[in-house]
Amino acid sequence: MDNIIYSSAKSLAQAIRSKEISSEEVVEAYLERIEEVNPDLNAIVQLQANEAREQARKADAALARGDIKGPLHGVPFTVKDNAEVKGITCTSGTKGRSSFIPAQDATIVTRMKEAGGILLGKTNLPELALGFESDNLVYGRTSNPYDLSLTSGGSSGGEAAIIAAGGSPLGLGNDAGGSIRLPSHFCGIAGIKPTAGRVPLTGHFQPPFGHITPLWQAGPMARFVEDLILTLPIIAGVDWHDPAIVPMPLDDPDKVEIDKLRAAVYTDNGIIPPTPEISKVVMNTAEVLSDAGMEVTEDIPEGIEQSFWLENAMFEADAGYCIEKPLEIAGTTEIHPFTKGILEECHSKAGSSADFSELLIQLDRFRSKMLSFMENYDVMICPVCASPAMPHGTTFENFSAFSYTMTYNLTGWPGAVVRAGTSPEGLPIGVQVVARPWREDVALAVAQYIEKAMGGWQPPQL
Repeated sequence: MDNIIYSSAKSLAQAIRSKEISSEEVVEAYLERIEEVNPDLNAIVQLQANEAREQARKADAALARGDIKGPLHGVPFTVKDNAEVKGITCTSGTKGRSSFIPAQDATIVTRMKEAGGILLGKTNLPELALGFESDNLVYGRTSNPYDLSLTSGGSSGGEAAIIAAGGSPLGLGNDAGGSIRLPSHFCGIAGIKPTAGRVPLTGHFQPPFGHITPLWQAGPMARFVEDLILTLPIIAGVDWHDPAIVPMPLDDPDKVEIDKLRAAVYTDNGIIPPTPEISKVVMNTAEVLSDAGMEVTEDIPEGIEQSFWLENAMFEADAGYCIEKPLEIAGTTEIHPFTKGILEECHSKAGSSADFSELLIQLDRFRSKMLSFMENYDVMICPVCASPAMPHGTTFENFSAFSYTMTYNLTGWPGAVVRAGTSPEGLPIGVQVVARPWREDVALAVAQYIEKAMGGWQPPQL
């Protein structure tokens, strides 16, 4: 079974098309693995076992007729529980939606199905995806497959945990402060936050909400970078519902010449220093890229230390309305302690309309400085977080550790994460590869090179 559950989605798709293995066999292998590991992880919160088996049989029958639906024909996938799927409970981790059943799919789910993908189930997250660990009052908390006493991260922590443990080859998450990249780092998988405006958020809850919308992007997560490359073109592009999406071409990572690129590398963002082991992994990565012919310079953008307060100020600017409104829509009256803590922070920071205007001015200045810095580089290599995976319940008190990802929600640039090392405790350490806006091809090409050179995902002893 390991040959199936630890394979890439790309190789599974090829094996199914060539009839080396059936979709039904692949789906059954993943369902068996979920049954084995999910009681410990609590990553899958809505399992679609019978439906997945039925879709697999249909995929095999279609293939026998010579009908290939798309590049994911017969390949299973999972999706975070704030992207709606027709007929399946979608809670977004909040009690008011504990029995809410959507009438239609989110755009990204529709596109995965149209490409031939088969949904295995929905995965856990914090309430309203507002947190760096996946714990809520509906389903409880998700654990890290490398150490069950630790969090898998958030907010796409259920996705990262089940993918890392071999319960799904491929998943869909979203990211407003690090919610794809941070769990990928904690669980040793690959993930990408695309450029703002690349992938529609239609059908997500909470829905896009005003001034916060540009910080939030949806993207794929997988054990292997090649599966991010496979999936991103499937889910990207205008859907004529999400007004933020730009019809920008998506370039091919295979055409990127690594030895022609210029990279900036930094280990300390001036907000909180990373552990020595994380700094070492980042610098080892820089050395590997230099050896590949890339021009690598230790450099850091001026003003990057503003990232933490700017990201938090954006969420606090409306005194918590962007959190209270979705809770009201959901009908939630009992909220998670973490959500309460965020709201208390927001209420204490309420300002005037002039304060909000000043914040937007500061944000534009920050983005301008960052963009000017990037004129001299194609990519940046840096930490994903100041530490490896943390104990359950400790992320709120270590919030500044997540500032390394927040920076690139503020800029809207694409950022990929791939495992590049291991902590002394045996925990995964990822590196963040950030590219210029709309250059996901560069971020993915560099991430794939790092993966091949430094090992990438490693199976947990679970």
